[in-house]
Parts: sequence; C-alpha cells; structure tokens
Amino acid sequence: MYYIVDSAKSFDDASAALEAAVKRHSFGVLHVHDLGATLRGKGFAFPEQCRVFEVCNPAQASRVLATDMKLNMALPCRISVYTEGGQTRIGMIRPEPMLAALSQDATLAQVATEVEAAIKLMMAEAA
Repeated sequence: MYYIVDSAKSFDDASAALEAAVKRHSFGVLHVHDLGATLRGKGFAFPEQCRVFEVCNPAQASRVLATDMKLNMALPCRISVYTEGGQTRIGMIRPEPMLAALSQDATLAQVATEVEAAIKLMMAEAA
C-alpha cells in the first residue's frame, strides 16, 4: 500500500522540490500540514520532521466524484515528506489499491492508475 522513495535532499529542499513538481504536473497543493511543527507547538517531543501535502488534480477529482460521491472521503491525495532516523523520505499511500478497496468501478481504477503514475513521477522529481 505504501510507496516511499529516499531523498538525498534536506527535508526543506525535498519539500520545496515536491511542491514545484506537483505544480508542473497540473496538480495543485491545497494545503500543507506541518505535523512536526504542530506536535512540537503543542508541547510534544517530536524529533522528526513531517509535512503532509494535500494535492489534487481537478479533472481527475471531478471524474472520481461524478462516479461515486462517497469517494470524497478519500480525496485529496496526500504526499508526505518526512525524516526518519536522519533520512529524508517522500511517501504516499498508493491510489490504486486504496480505490480498489473502495470501489470495483473500471473508470475509477483507470483514474487511480493515472493519478498514481503522476504522483510517482512527482516524487521521483522531488527526490
């Protein structure tokens, strides 16, 4: 279910590179959750870094919602940039198996395949 790539870049550089790659692939960044900063701001000792990028391709999201409105709960896609033991990583939960678990619709399977391929390219460019 997980797809994770290691990056030689710093956490901040990988985050900036991901945001640029997302835009190059006609997706938008809807929001960035800085989980590390949030946890530290609430007084929790959290030594790692973690930003979760909510990304969306409006055309693909429209296809998904037109097919099954309940799938709004699975949108938008999320890509995480995080550190683990000093290593910067970029990861996602793969859209193909996630949507397959929620629907058997062939149209949605095609959308998931296309979105997953695009996100893998974004991640490779950002790494």
